[in-house]
Amino acid sequence: MSKLETITASGAPAAIGPYSHAVKLGDLLFTSGQIPLLPDGTLVEGDIQEQTAQVFRNLEAVLAAGGSSLSQVVKATVFLKDMNQFVAVNEVYASFFGDHKPARSAVEVARLPKDVLVEIEVIASTTVEP
Repeated sequence: MSKLETITASGAPAAIGPYSHAVKLGDLLFTSGQIPLLPDGTLVEGDIQEQTAQVFRNLEAVLAAGGSSLSQVVKATVFLKDMNQFVAVNEVYASFFGDHKPARSAVEVARLPKDVLVEIEVIASTTVEP
C-alpha cells in the first residue's frame, strides 16, 4: 500500500496556509495551487504574463522537489481572475510546456489569494519518462 509523502520545495515560496507544496502518492505528485510569489514571499505585481511565468517557476521548483518536472505533468488546472486574459496566459503556458500538452481545465474565479491574477495546480507522474 502506498504512503502519502508531503513535499516541501526550498525553491518555492512558503505555503501561506495550512497545506504543503505537494503530496506524492505512489507515482503521482499533486501540487497545491501556486500563485505569483517569489521564493522570499514577495508578490509579483506585474501583468498576467509576468505573474504566470512566476507561477510556472514555482511549479518547476515544487515538481523537482517531488521528483518530477513539467514534462511529466498529466493534468493542469488554471484559475484566472479574468477569462479575457486567457490568450496571454496561453502564450506563457505554451512556452513552459513546449510540445508537451497535458490535459487542462481553465476557469474564471471571483477572487484568488492575495488578489493575484492567476493560480495553477498540476498533477504529474514521477515515473513516466518525458
